[in-house]
Amino acid sequence: MLRRMGNSAHINLVKLCVGAQQVEDLTRWQAQRMASGFYDQPVHVTRMRPKKEAELLAGGSLYWVFKGVILARQRVVRLDEVRGEDGVLRCGIVLDPDIIRTEPAPRRAFQGWRYLTPEDAPRDLPASRGFEEELPETLARALSDIGLR
Repeated sequence: MLRRMGNSAHINLVKLCVGAQQVEDLTRWQAQRMASGFYDQPVHVTRMRPKKEAELLAGGSLYWVFKGVILARQRVVRLDEVRGEDGVLRCGIVLDPDIIRTEPAPRRAFQGWRYLTPEDAPRDLPASRGFEEELPETLARALSDIGLR
């Protein structure tokens, strides 16, 4: 079941943040891409276009998985068509530049992206906790597993 926001329901995506060890890696990578002038907002290009586009654009976010744990999200702004150098049409998921840290939530490895209902999404961390030193991964997972973090 989807949580209603105003008159529309929304859904989220969850995606592995390949090549990034921590949230700062994602922040740095997106800043470099925007500084190059190629994009004015962060864009994640993926092969498939989400079929639940309307629900995603009704307030959904892209939740990022780092080393098996969801740690951050970015609001999805729009979906663009992107044609690669190989001529193949892909989907550009345009994201809000603000990266919001979330409570750690373990996630098994998968390919591509998956839908994530608002009820199953980890809660946002308060902004004041965004730059605290991270707990060791095993402790963060254990706390998350028992609902304490």
